[in-house]
Amino acid sequence: MATDIFLLNISGQDKPGLTSSLTSVLAEYDAKVLDIGQANIHDTLSLGIMFEIKSGKKSAAVLKDLLFKAYELGITAKFSPISLQDYEDWVSLQGKDRYIVTILGEKLTAEQISEVTKVISSRNLNIDSIKRLTGRLSLVEKVDYPRASIQLSIRGKIEDKPDFTQKIMDISNDLDVDIAFQEDNIFRRNRRLVCFDMDSTLIQTEVIDELAELAGVGEEVKAITESAMQGEIDFNESFKRRMKLLKGLSESVLQEVAERLPITKGARRLIDTLHNYGFKTAILSGGFTYFGHYLQKKLDIDYVFANQLEIKDGALTGGYLGDIVDGNKKAEYLQQLADEMGIDISQTIAVGDGANDLQMLNLAGLGIAFHAKPKVKDNAQSSISSIGLDGVLYLLGYHDRHIDLLS
Repeated sequence: MATDIFLLNISGQDKPGLTSSLTSVLAEYDAKVLDIGQANIHDTLSLGIMFEIKSGKKSAAVLKDLLFKAYELGITAKFSPISLQDYEDWVSLQGKDRYIVTILGEKLTAEQISEVTKVISSRNLNIDSIKRLTGRLSLVEKVDYPRASIQLSIRGKIEDKPDFTQKIMDISNDLDVDIAFQEDNIFRRNRRLVCFDMDSTLIQTEVIDELAELAGVGEEVKAITESAMQGEIDFNESFKRRMKLLKGLSESVLQEVAERLPITKGARRLIDTLHNYGFKTAILSGGFTYFGHYLQKKLDIDYVFANQLEIKDGALTGGYLGDIVDGNKKAEYLQQLADEMGIDISQTIAVGDGANDLQMLNLAGLGIAFHAKPKVKDNAQSSISSIGLDGVLYLLGYHDRHIDLLS
């Protein structure tokens, strides 16, 4: 039996029952829907329906009735005939690799989107869909925490992924926008564990620097901390040097410091949402268990791994108990938690800012450099520098309505 294939494109003001009315016409002629997609922008509808219909009188009649129905509804209808070969070529593309590109910022500009899509088209990749993940921003009312994110689903074969990623990172640096690139696979949709560095990630300070100020050795310790975070000196060496400088500090100051820890913007929104959707969370920190456990209670974190201060006679000894939690240890704990949960390492996410986070960022299924040092940002899979920690949710594909629904 000979059949015709048509692509029906509808545009106009959205209204209830529109899709139902058009598909009812198709149903009358026993049309087979091969594909359908719809998008709405500012109450304006764009609807596409690809359908197959028996050639001859039915084919001509269904087009006539669809045009009449479109006129009744006050919308514009356009038909494009599709050859069988074109349709089969299109079908064959579904086996191609799929990727997700997420663009994040306080606001997004046409230039930022243009440059990203130029890189995509230059690799002969198809953009299957573009979806806004953040709510609509008012142009009149002031927004305390502006954020914008769109997600591009792309398809095709990327011959040189490192070069593609570098081009994306160059745009991110040049145009001050966050861009994440991920494979769209089963693991991306089934993440189960999110691990955070603590200092300068979950909190907006380095605790050891705070303690050093109270011990009167602030400048010395800050210089060592910065050098370690930049990857200029070994973390273990820097840790031991800084600990010795804290010798004699009263234990009583620990509670004072803990109570005034500045929680990073978006942290509570992120962690509450993760728990509501069944994720487990962990702190993997080169900082101290005392503050990790304080945050665990405050933010409802599931696991904490950090360094334990040695305290004798009510004062810090300048020493520590157990192994130092350095970059290697963080990666070990990440793998350990994944094994205990019975999940693949690809189902994990790690978030951190310093050089000692790189091992876990590169081990995790999704590693995110958060407001990170240049060396870390350049070597991580993804980065967030323009908005708060809840930006992680957009990399997972959540829309604001999914997040705020459970608030």
